Amino acid sequence: MLPALEAAELPADAIEVGRIADAWGIKGWFKVLPHSAQPEALFSSKRWFLQAPGTSATTAFRLAISEAKEHSDCIVASSRDVPDRNAAEALRGARVFVPRSSFPSTGDDEYYWVDLIGLEVVNREGIVLGTVRELLASGPQTTLVIAAEQDGKAIERMVPFVSAFVDGVDLAGRRITVDWQPDY
Repeated sequence: MLPALEAAELPADAIEVGRIADAWGIKGWFKVLPHSAQPEALFSSKRWFLQAPGTSATTAFRLAISEAKEHSDCIVASSRDVPDRNAAEALRGARVFVPRSSFPSTGDDEYYWVDLIGLEVVNREGIVLGTVRELLASGPQTTLVIAAEQDGKAIERMVPFVSAFVDGVDLAGRRITVDWQPDY
């Protein structure tokens, strides 16, 4: 399905960042639908890993990116490995992965969602509220979705990821401290 690309193993820190939607133009450019509203990882990495639809989790191909830029509601990219429209069309549906180590550095108090998933959440009193399962973009703020267990039942807590409730994030310690009570 994919043009003659180099087979490669996905890096251990590979993160899925988008999907190839279609060819763009006649010179081998292709459209990528990013999974993030801020797709900096697609721009910062010159080496993407692709998985064709329906292939095993270990089957991947390396794609050297020549150029990537924003265009309307998507990203368009080119590669010397994709010489024409037919080759670009063959990429349709492929999942795009980028090594986490290729992501741009974050500023103070900035975090990639992927780094927050799986962190333990505790309140100021040291009570464990659960583990971050996912994050939701809910209007002007992001919300932590926390999975926990209470009285033998799985429960879900939602805490706005804003400075009024989040005291600190310790990525190395894999913990988020919040001003939040278990019964909220």
